[in-house]
Amino acid sequence: MATGRVDPQRRERIISAALDLIAEEGVAGVSHRKVAARAGVPLGSMTYHFHNRDELLREAFTSFSGTIIALFEEHLATATTPDEARKAVADLVHRLSDGNERELVLTHELYTLAAREPAYRELTRAWMHSSRQALQRYFDPSTARQLDALIEGLSLHRALETEPHERALTIEAIARITASS
Repeated sequence: MATGRVDPQRRERIISAALDLIAEEGVAGVSHRKVAARAGVPLGSMTYHFHNRDELLREAFTSFSGTIIALFEEHLATATTPDEARKAVADLVHRLSDGNERELVLTHELYTLAAREPAYRELTRAWMHSSRQALQRYFDPSTARQLDALIEGLSLHRALETEPHERALTIEAIARITASS
């Protein structure tokens, strides 16, 4: 007879704790011990749910990329025309860069890891594919690819810039890229 508590949210708490730790200390700061302490779970739970650190990181970044993909979908869902999609993309750029430092750090921790590790490149490619699929409802594949890169670049620049980036400039850049679509 089992005597342990049933904790159906334990895996999700571990993933959330791992993402918090990555945002604060970087990928290098993640260990099973630190994540277990942050999640408030026994250390043995870590190896029960995740065989190793790499599996934990992949699951955490998969969860995070799903959150960002959902933001893409949410912003583009109500657009019915290319003009409305352009406005939705501008809203998305501003949402991604307006003060959510955690998302910015997690994005770049994933990109850095993907630059070093092929398995994470596949994760980022899947993320880009999903983003582009959402954009391709309104724009041709080539334009969607350029627009996806613009979203990433503008979000990063807006988040790190000390000077305000006017919304009109974002809309102008989007209009240039999508003019032929």
